[in-house]
Amino acid sequence: MADGAEKVTEESSYNTAPLSLKTSKADVITAAGDDNLKEIFHQIRTSKNPTVINYGASWCRVCSQILPSFSRLSSKFPKLSFVYADIDECPETTQHIRYTPTFHFYRDGERVDEMFGAGEDRLHDRLWLHS
Repeated sequence: MADGAEKVTEESSYNTAPLSLKTSKADVITAAGDDNLKEIFHQIRTSKNPTVINYGASWCRVCSQILPSFSRLSSKFPKLSFVYADIDECPETTQHIRYTPTFHFYRDGERVDEMFGAGEDRLHDRLWLHS
């Protein structure tokens, strides 16, 4: 398991934004549920905007620590769309997530990378790579 990752074993933010993945200023879009996250996936596939999804949970200490950094980094990488999905709010579409936090990186509508755990420097480097 990566440094700072927590195994998902428990059950159980930011404001929910309209579906548009690209906003006029730095923003983190929050998936409001399974249907909303499915719409976000559709938007990722059709818009082809580079996107990073942060899968976390409210009970995850490491997720709570990296979330403010994730939001702050969204202003440093304006070409990327930033999405947060709480695994307890989107149980159907996040059932494949085994560790929190998990970051998925999308380019041209396809997932191209994955990162487990936290660490602002690690996340910054990965975002730089995909921006």
